[in-house]
Amino acid sequence: MDVEPERLTRTLLAAMALVAVASSAWAEPATLTDRRRMVEDIKTMTSEVAGETGIASLSARVLDRMAEVPRHEFVPSEQKAAAYRNRPLALGHGQTISQPFVVALMTELLDVKKEHRVLEIGTGSGYQAAVLAGLVRDVYTIEIVGPLAETAAAAFERLGYTNIHATVGDGYRGWPEHGPYDGIVVTAAPDHIPPALIEQLKPGGRLVIPVGEIWQDLMVLTKNADGTTTRTTVVPVRFVPLTRKKNEDD
Repeated sequence: MDVEPERLTRTLLAAMALVAVASSAWAEPATLTDRRRMVEDIKTMTSEVAGETGIASLSARVLDRMAEVPRHEFVPSEQKAAAYRNRPLALGHGQTISQPFVVALMTELLDVKKEHRVLEIGTGSGYQAAVLAGLVRDVYTIEIVGPLAETAAAAFERLGYTNIHATVGDGYRGWPEHGPYDGIVVTAAPDHIPPALIEQLKPGGRLVIPVGEIWQDLMVLTKNADGTTTRTTVVPVRFVPLTRKKNEDD
């Protein structure tokens, strides 16, 4: 039986549309299942390292937020199948997206509130900023690697994160124009705490930062009302080094 070309085209297009709808219908539940499994992995690891961190469990609001954010939207296409595994993933340019447990832990340590304004040093993929965006009023994030900053900014726009403000620059110096901040999180490791970040932190605010060279200590610095600081070491971690502009002498 001969089939008219136009009719065949219409039939094929209709079939493709049905397949697309079916694929979409299956993809989202699978992703939700993956996110829930990721959160269970985070809970398990939290319990396993509680002796070191002093944190027996993470708050419901942090765990709920980890379940909400589509991590697969913040990883390269070749990494999407591994997006919800509890491990870091390569982004290119010598950078990584942090392990979900570490993102959750650092978010918990910030102790953020809905009215807070938070600075992130090292946008990377944008995932940490996206997690924070649902927990605070505004997130200011700075990335020194231009292509990563562009990709993250595109993701923020595509996903409707209107309270994330991103720029390209040297995070060692912070983003003083919008400070002071209620909290600061650093997602790459310097060998010391940048003085500018302490200056840009509000009294009572927290700075969560990995400090060291090959292996680092994840630290929480709290700024006291009189301007002094209290520092607590939480757990050993491994982050990529904090990249700086060349010819900096700080």
